Amino acid sequence: MKTSRERYRVQVCDEIKRYAWEQLGTTGLSALSLNGIAKHVGMSGPALYRYFPSRDDLITDLVRDAYRSLADVVRAAAEAGGVTEVAYAIRKWALADPQRYLFVYGTPISDYRAPGDTTEISNEIMAVLLRVHATAPDDGRLTAFDGHLDEHREWAGGLPVSAAVLRRAVTFWTRIHGVLSLELAGHFAGMGFDPGRLFAAELEQLSTKDNSR
Repeated sequence: MKTSRERYRVQVCDEIKRYAWEQLGTTGLSALSLNGIAKHVGMSGPALYRYFPSRDDLITDLVRDAYRSLADVVRAAAEAGGVTEVAYAIRKWALADPQRYLFVYGTPISDYRAPGDTTEISNEIMAVLLRVHATAPDDGRLTAFDGHLDEHREWAGGLPVSAAVLRRAVTFWTRIHGVLSLELAGHFAGMGFDPGRLFAAELEQLSTKDNSR
């Protein structure tokens, strides 16, 4: 059980991060200012540094929170259904907070290297994608890329899945994020079609109704 001091620290950190998300949404990452955040939450700059010693520490916590949120959503969707359910759960998560989505899947942050534990959380998402594709019917196709992936499967975290499953999971991941990234960055604006229908069409090509558990 947390002490009152620990609970207060969590509360202050949550408030700092909540305003950081607001600042990112209005001024962008380049203008993220710890001093500005400190002023907004009613503390001095040195006081805020007791919670986040640097800008990178704050960014890391935001990245962790975003990946943790999505990993939990993806896991719940996989437990409730299959490939299709996971795809729409990711889309719903992205549309609910485009700024958060683009923060982790948009342009890499210059001069920032995420610590290993953030990569571990993001890998949880891929592990779920591998599992749902492993339980879906095999599409029966073999490609030259399958062999290449089989030789470079370290990213799969040791899961004993076939090269075809690796390929289907990677293809799913790149196709749905391609549509979402373009949509949320505004690249479909003015083209006159519904991005949701494009997403559905891409998903239909990736899997059939029978692919869902």
